[in-house]
Amino acid sequence: MLEFGEIHSRFSSLICIAKTISVFIKQRSSSYQHLPSFRCLFRTDHLLYLEDQDIMGAFLDKPKMEKHNAQGQGNGLRYGLSSMQGWRVEMEDAHTAVIGLPSGLETWSFFAVYDGHAGSQVAKYCCEHLLDHITNNQDFKGSAGAPSVENVKNGIRTGFLEIDEHMRVMSEKKHGADRSGSTAVGVLISPQHTYFINCGDSRGLLCRNRKVHFFTQDHKPSNPLEKERIQNAGGSVMIQRVNGSLAVSRALGDFDYKCVHGKGPTEQLVSPEPEVHDIERSEEDDQFIILACDGIWDVMGNEELCDFVRSRLEVTDDLEKVCNEVVDTCLYKGSRDNMSVILICFPNAPKVSPEAVKKEAELDKYLESRVEEIIKKQGEGVPDLVHVMRTLASENIPSLPPGGELASKRNVIEAVYNRLNPYKNDDTDSASTDDMW
Repeated sequence: MLEFGEIHSRFSSLICIAKTISVFIKQRSSSYQHLPSFRCLFRTDHLLYLEDQDIMGAFLDKPKMEKHNAQGQGNGLRYGLSSMQGWRVEMEDAHTAVIGLPSGLETWSFFAVYDGHAGSQVAKYCCEHLLDHITNNQDFKGSAGAPSVENVKNGIRTGFLEIDEHMRVMSEKKHGADRSGSTAVGVLISPQHTYFINCGDSRGLLCRNRKVHFFTQDHKPSNPLEKERIQNAGGSVMIQRVNGSLAVSRALGDFDYKCVHGKGPTEQLVSPEPEVHDIERSEEDDQFIILACDGIWDVMGNEELCDFVRSRLEVTDDLEKVCNEVVDTCLYKGSRDNMSVILICFPNAPKVSPEAVKKEAELDKYLESRVEEIIKKQGEGVPDLVHVMRTLASENIPSLPPGGELASKRNVIEAVYNRLNPYKNDDTDSASTDDMW
């Protein structure tokens, strides 16, 4: 026989799930021209189960490839960033980049990427206010002087919990409560340490000595510790999602998953608690840090992205350009999500190499000649761009950028194709998926 506490917890969880279903229907009907098809709705293990693969977003007919860029330098660091809406109907990502913090932390820097879902409100609020919540709480400040490692780690955790509660209160005061949520991945860099911060399935990594030295772990509902917390809160993990709906087990916002009575904020179906790792800086070996949303990691692994960025830094010192190449390459590799990436370079990041620049120019020239040959070989009629790309993909082309491969050269190939066929009416953007390979 179930104890009263367990009955109460399960009942609270049922209320959370019912709210979630209602929110999905309301949000999708107001945000998109069509609702996703709800394939089945039934009860199992005292929980409601909603199955739908496209519940978290809809797609455009062709991707929006306009980019937002920024760059800066200071404290011995250089950074560049790029964000692109891509195939999604809405842009829900946000980011923060601050070199030189106030209140005696002028030698510290903070960078973060926020991947919003079910709306952009939480991501936008966090990008403007999370840093203040971290650095202004008493746990972070600690005693007089520079904060200790433990002060910083505790302060980051407290800052996340405080901003989450603050947003909940603001949401409850509104007539139309905000139901959006956001992951967050960031780094707080002091003169001696790099603090990696992660809440959700965006990811950050440190490249040291030409290899991935550290990367954050994604918070997925199927992870054993995450699953245990979800089940203890009366929930369940179905189709790799919290109660069959949300694909991340930690996030800011998402208050419909944080309403189980008798459970603290870090014990809910979805937790706002970040994982924080401190890494001592190595002046000689640290090269760069990458922070990116899952729209990047969906199609590139840690080593792949590290290798690709390193190869780009050897041909250009323009960090915005490197980040633009990352998001374009991921689009052409098949990512259908919003994409945001921040690249932070330490003093010993790879430098432009004349030899690498020469090889890159030779590769571009080779690809140009091959595109011309493929078009001429067709005879009558002009082959479409998909045919050209598939032909090139079947060939053993030397010196393609590691990690990016042929997808990273799509812009070069497309530029040659358009120059040779200026009047061809072909919606080449529609080929920007992995179907072309």
